[in-house]
Amino acid sequence: MSLPSTVELCDVGPRDGFQFEDQFIPTDLKVELITALADAGLPRIQVTSFVHPEWVPQMKDAEDVCKRLPERNDVTYAGLALNQKGLERANAAGLSHVDLSVATHDQHSRDNANMTVDEAVAQAEDMVRYAHGHGIQAQMGFQTVFGYQEPEDTPLDQVVEMAQHFAEMEVESISLADSTGMAHPRMIKERVRAVQAAIGDTPLVLHLHDTRGLGLANVYAALQCGVDRFDTSLAGMGGCPFIDGATGNIATEDTVYLLDGLGVETGIDRTAVGRASGRIESFLGKQFPGKLHRLLQRSGAEAASV
Repeated sequence: MSLPSTVELCDVGPRDGFQFEDQFIPTDLKVELITALADAGLPRIQVTSFVHPEWVPQMKDAEDVCKRLPERNDVTYAGLALNQKGLERANAAGLSHVDLSVATHDQHSRDNANMTVDEAVAQAEDMVRYAHGHGIQAQMGFQTVFGYQEPEDTPLDQVVEMAQHFAEMEVESISLADSTGMAHPRMIKERVRAVQAAIGDTPLVLHLHDTRGLGLANVYAALQCGVDRFDTSLAGMGGCPFIDGATGNIATEDTVYLLDGLGVETGIDRTAVGRASGRIESFLGKQFPGKLHRLLQRSGAEAASV
């Protein structure tokens, strides 16, 4: 079975990973790590989210982070916006790419955003129109696509309908999130293929959490369906403050190791990513789930076996 020859990874650690930490990560260090990821070859980085600092204090410096990002033509900087105010802040901060996100499971939508899925979709439609009107490329992400309270309790027909609707609104891409980490390879193939059939040429992205240890197995299943864009996170950082037990995203360096072994090009130096992972672990004084960067740290050098 043929796999994509190249894959694009987006490191969401500076947003999805950092937001989960209680200890404030200084703006200087955030910019240092984002720069390190860019230097390692990450073509896209989710650098922050524009949310109220009362709810996510870690993101209170969103504008300062954006202001201090190094200018470069080989990296796309994106920010997460969950409502109109956040989108306007992202625009004012100078970001040309935003990631929008809505729930696909009604209970999750109520728990997370205090609105129904239909209400969230209506809000997202207005945000896409705003993005189009201001020259912003918008990725539309769907949460808990593979299950919220139990596997596959999110209706697939609803996911497909929503994906088709926003593809017709000409968003930059559609992202499917395994927010709870409930997905397994069979489910990945079934749901990915159903969405692919509905969105045509609109690029598809997978955002996978590794809660049950199947993150990289799910990457391989998605590759077999032709998916060539994935969200990852340095050191496997992340989680979801609104989902009990949700752990981090698939680790960037671990994913690159898998793709390198499959002969799939990413243009990413996994050793350089590993150094960035070690830096944030050292600062926070804790260990994250990713594996490859720990091998690097134990070796004390950039050994050929890493």
